Amino acid sequence: MYEPESTDKTIVLTEVERRQIDIRARRDLLEVVVAQLSLGLLVAALCWAVAGWLAAASSLAGSAAYLLPNAVFALRLWASTYRPGGASPELFFIGEFLKVGVAIALLWLIAKVGGDQVQWLAVLAGLVATLKGYVVLIVFKGSRAK
Repeated sequence: MYEPESTDKTIVLTEVERRQIDIRARRDLLEVVVAQLSLGLLVAALCWAVAGWLAAASSLAGSAAYLLPNAVFALRLWASTYRPGGASPELFFIGEFLKVGVAIALLWLIAKVGGDQVQWLAVLAGLVATLKGYVVLIVFKGSRAK
C-alpha cells in the first residue's frame, strides 16, 4: 500500500537569514508605501492638468483615503520585524480589517466634508491608483519571487 511522505518539515533559519528576511521586509514595506504615494501624486497632477485644482484635490483625497491607513498598517508591520516572532497572523488580519474600515470611513468623510465640490471620478482615480501602487514596483523592479 502507498504511504505518502509527510510534508510536515520544520524550516530552521539561522540568525543571519532571519536578519536578512527582516531587512528585506522593511525595505519592501517602505517601497510599497512610496510607490503608492508616487502614483497617487502622479494621478493628482494629471487630474490638475486635465480638470483643474478641484479634481486634483479630489484625487489627493481619494489617494489619502487608502494611503493613510495603509501607511499606518505598514508602519505597524515594520515595527513587528524588530520583535522576535514578528507579527502574528491574527494581528495581520485584524490590521487588514481595520485598514479597510478606516478607508471606508475616510471616503465617507470626503463625501461629508467635500459636499458638492468633490469630483468623484477624480476620487476614484486617486483611490484606484493608490490601491494598485504595487504594480509600479512590479513594472520597474520585476518580480522578486525567485
